[in-house]
Amino acid sequence: MGLIVQKFGGSSVANAERVMNVAKIVTDTYKQGNDVVVVVSAQGDTTDDLIAKAKEISDNPSKREMDMLLASGEQISIALLSMAIQKLGCPSVSLLGWQAGFQTNSVYSSARIKKINSARIKTELDNKKIVVVAGFQGINKYDDLTTLGRGGSDTSAVAIASALHADKCQIFTDVDGVYTADPRKVKNAKKLKEITYDEMLELATLGAQVLNNRSVEMAKKYNVELEVISSLNPIPGTIVKETANMEKMLVRGVTKDTDTSRISIVGLTDVPGVAFKIFSVLAAKNINVDIILQSVGRDGTKDIAFTVSTGNAQEAAEAVENLPFIGDAKVVRDDTVAKISVVGAGMETHPGTASTMFEALFNQDINIQMISTSEIKISVLIDKKDADRAVSAVHEAFFGNE
Repeated sequence: MGLIVQKFGGSSVANAERVMNVAKIVTDTYKQGNDVVVVVSAQGDTTDDLIAKAKEISDNPSKREMDMLLASGEQISIALLSMAIQKLGCPSVSLLGWQAGFQTNSVYSSARIKKINSARIKTELDNKKIVVVAGFQGINKYDDLTTLGRGGSDTSAVAIASALHADKCQIFTDVDGVYTADPRKVKNAKKLKEITYDEMLELATLGAQVLNNRSVEMAKKYNVELEVISSLNPIPGTIVKETANMEKMLVRGVTKDTDTSRISIVGLTDVPGVAFKIFSVLAAKNINVDIILQSVGRDGTKDIAFTVSTGNAQEAAEAVENLPFIGDAKVVRDDTVAKISVVGAGMETHPGTASTMFEALFNQDINIQMISTSEIKISVLIDKKDADRAVSAVHEAFFGNE
């Protein structure tokens, strides 16, 4: 009938019972006459456990060796799932990333896919096998294993769907779709039937953990229609596509991101080109910068503050401190912040969205430290201890009467 790519995250294959559950979903799809490619993450907390093992050996392990270590997690998953599929009476074969043709650049721990040589996958599909592929990994020009970064299995699945011109790419998770907020934290969060690529990309980038932002970016680029669906609850999920039924919704979602840190440079000499020099150094180190705030120059100095992921905070702070023109300026790192965001394409033509958000935070006595806006999102930086309370308050302000 068609070619279906299905991706299952670590929680979906966390133990033997869940592996068998995934095998049943996959084989049911196969028995309907579809060709099926399955992309799988490492089981449960395997990746975190492997990182902990590395920390027992070294506080600063080589990124190349970390990729070699972390790639082993998916190897376990694909072998077990392939065994389960065969137990249910269907032919299958498991393939590591390099066997599936994933060729990447050489940025260890956050590699980018350069191309996929899909010949092996196509051969196995022609032989009527279910192909089980290790997500999150590939191989570079030096024949070294590489990994795509956290959430990279989503990107692997979308890349395969694009390369094979699949009819559908289903992302199975432990939630049954995309919600207006994290349903585990916000009791009246509502599931969305549809959402646009742009809205989903903003939500993913701003802290929603349903989809990896790079996977959404790739899906939009190659027009791969995604469905976010539960592996535990067999009901329709959320479709991610180019255009969606807006249902007159002003805001599509509220997110929080606690994996963020603020770097402040206080008392910086106010001369032309300083900001360019700072952020070009960070860009050269592949450090993504989000919210940026620059004060008005006074007495020949100014202050610049910006946010980065907490994992990059130390490297970013050291890079800034080592710049020759920093002089007597003070570099301060703050890991006690969180980013709260509202996202929605409908915001662009509706004034008052920002004031509604700010009023909700004011009513909870939550102070806003920094603000960033675009056509479809507003983000604020607040104290991390207030994050959950802030999300609930902002969500209530936009969705409480629906």
